Amino acid sequence: MLAQLIFNGLVSGLLIALPALSVALVFSVLRFANYAIGAMVTMGAYLVYVFNVPLNWPLPAAMLAGMALSIGLALLLDLLVFSPLRGRSGVTLLVASMGVGLILENVVRLVAGNSPRGFGVEIARPSRLLGLRVNQEQFTTLVCVIAALAVVWLIFRCTRLGRAMQAVADNPDLADVRGISRKKVRAAVWALAAAMASLSGVLIGLDSNVDPQMGWNYLLPVFTAAILGGIASPMAAVAGALLLGVTEELATLILAPNYRTIVAFVVMALLLLLRPHGLFGAKWVSK
Repeated sequence: MLAQLIFNGLVSGLLIALPALSVALVFSVLRFANYAIGAMVTMGAYLVYVFNVPLNWPLPAAMLAGMALSIGLALLLDLLVFSPLRGRSGVTLLVASMGVGLILENVVRLVAGNSPRGFGVEIARPSRLLGLRVNQEQFTTLVCVIAALAVVWLIFRCTRLGRAMQAVADNPDLADVRGISRKKVRAAVWALAAAMASLSGVLIGLDSNVDPQMGWNYLLPVFTAAILGGIASPMAAVAGALLLGVTEELATLILAPNYRTIVAFVVMALLLLLRPHGLFGAKWVSK
C-alpha cells in the first residue's frame, strides 16, 4: 500500500515536473514568473488533440506537430507581448503573463467548447511490476518525462546554448560583454518552455481528460513545485515536483483525495515564510 502510494506520487510529480521546470527556467533567465504556464499546457494539449483525433495522426507524430506549433506560438507571444515590455519590472511582466493566460484559455474555450475530450489511444489493462500496479498512462509518463529531462540536462550541461542560458541567468550584463546574444537565449528559453508545457499537457490529458481548465487546475502545484525546489534553479524544480507529488499522495492517508490541493497551498505558504529561495536554491544577493 505505502509503496504503491509513493510510486503514484512520483508519477504525479513527473506530471508537473516539466511545467515547473519551465517556470523556473523563465524566471531564472527572463526574471519573471510566467503565470501563463497553465494556459500553455492547455493550448499544447489541444494542439496535439487536433492532429491526433480530427486529423487522425498517430499520437507521437501529433505530439511533435503540436509541440512545434506551441513553440511558434510562444515565440510569437514573446514578440508581441513580452519584448515590448523588456526592461520593465518583474511584476509588470507577471501581470502581462496573466493577461496572456486568460486570452489563451478563452480562445480554447471559444473554439473547442467546454466539453472534456480524450486522445485517440487504445485502452490497456494495468500491469504488475515489482508488486506495483502500473497502468499504461503512468508508464508513458515515466518514459516521456525522463527522456525530456535527459535532453534538457544535456542541453544545459553539454551545449553552448546551455552555457549561454546559464551566463545570462547569472549575470546578463557580463553576458552582453562576452558577446552572448540575449535575443537568441530568450528565444531558446521560450522554445524549451513551450515544448515542455505541450508535452506535459499531453501527459495530463492521457492521465485524465483534455479540457479548458486542465492547465488552471495544475497551476498551484506547478508554482509550488518550482518554489519548493528553488525557482531560480531550473533542475531543482524537478526535485520539488517529485517531493510535492509524494507528499500529496501520502496525504490521502488522512485526507480525502479532493483535498490534495490544500497540501500544495500549505507547502507553498510555509516555504514563502520560512525558506523563500527553496530547498535546493541559493539565496539571491542584491548588489
